[in-house]
Amino acid sequence: MAKFFKMHLLLIYGASLIALFGCSPDSSKAHLTVEHAARGAFAAAISHDGRYSLVSSVEHGVVLWDNQAHGLQYQWTHSDQPDDLVHSLAIAHDNSTAVTAANNRFALWRLSDGNNIGYYQIDTGTIRDIAVSNNGRYVLYGRSDNVVVHLDLDSGRRLEFLGHQEKINSIALSPNGHFALTGANDYSAYFWDTRTGQVLHRFNHPSRVTKVALDPQGRYAFTADSMKKASIWQLTSGDLVAQLQYIARQKIFSAVRFNQQGDLLATGSPNRQLTLWRVSDGAKLDTWLVKPREGSRPKSAVVFDVAFAKRDALLVTESSSGLMEQFERVKE
Repeated sequence: MAKFFKMHLLLIYGASLIALFGCSPDSSKAHLTVEHAARGAFAAAISHDGRYSLVSSVEHGVVLWDNQAHGLQYQWTHSDQPDDLVHSLAIAHDNSTAVTAANNRFALWRLSDGNNIGYYQIDTGTIRDIAVSNNGRYVLYGRSDNVVVHLDLDSGRRLEFLGHQEKINSIALSPNGHFALTGANDYSAYFWDTRTGQVLHRFNHPSRVTKVALDPQGRYAFTADSMKKASIWQLTSGDLVAQLQYIARQKIFSAVRFNQQGDLLATGSPNRQLTLWRVSDGAKLDTWLVKPREGSRPKSAVVFDVAFAKRDALLVTESSSGLMEQFERVKE
């Protein structure tokens, strides 16, 4: 049974979790750090504006944090089963709803009051990634059996996208729920219309596609594979805009976000790196490092999500360290 607690009922709990660290002379480090999961996080998502963080951990279930007030808003659970871990989360672009997913079930939550909107069970495959549209009307999830499912929770309409030949790794949904970008182990990413299932563009890679993202304004798509190719595409034409410029022989992305203007891209990696790129030519503009958890071995952290805040002056991250960090950007 789901449960949620208002912030004033969790004052003691919230106070025990929050730890603020002062400014650091090292420009590669965060200027603000807030602890969101004392023993590290299992998964996390940030709202597009950096206002909210949704964090899953073994100790606390799923918690929603307000990153402006640095307060705990709600605590949610799927079930009392300890192995029913929430590994995929998303917040709607309009901050209306959030979706949380374990292997075989997902739940929808309202951010205004913390109430559960519904629980949903899947019978085939397991959920690999999940997304939710504005107002919580549409949910998109990718499964381990190569299928992507688009649900209209208002009408009950269900569409299964069968274009992929291997398991799904990453998905993205437009804010209005009408377009999807999906990447899989079959070396391809598809941009398709969720109302018809029609493929609008196919983006090919030399290895399995591990991460995809959509510009919320509908201008660009991002696709990256497991080796060296990370590309930005123009959605209207399907043409290549740029490839991210880096010399590493292999680079994996665990988080990606376009800014609101569509001229910047932020990425996070499993090796603590947070990087800012220019969309027009894929040039690297800046790099930071998120903080590893105290006492962790090895001293590393996965960047789960990143968002732009304060008119792109700040980048906000959540990582496996259980920390929310804010990095100041020096504008050109």
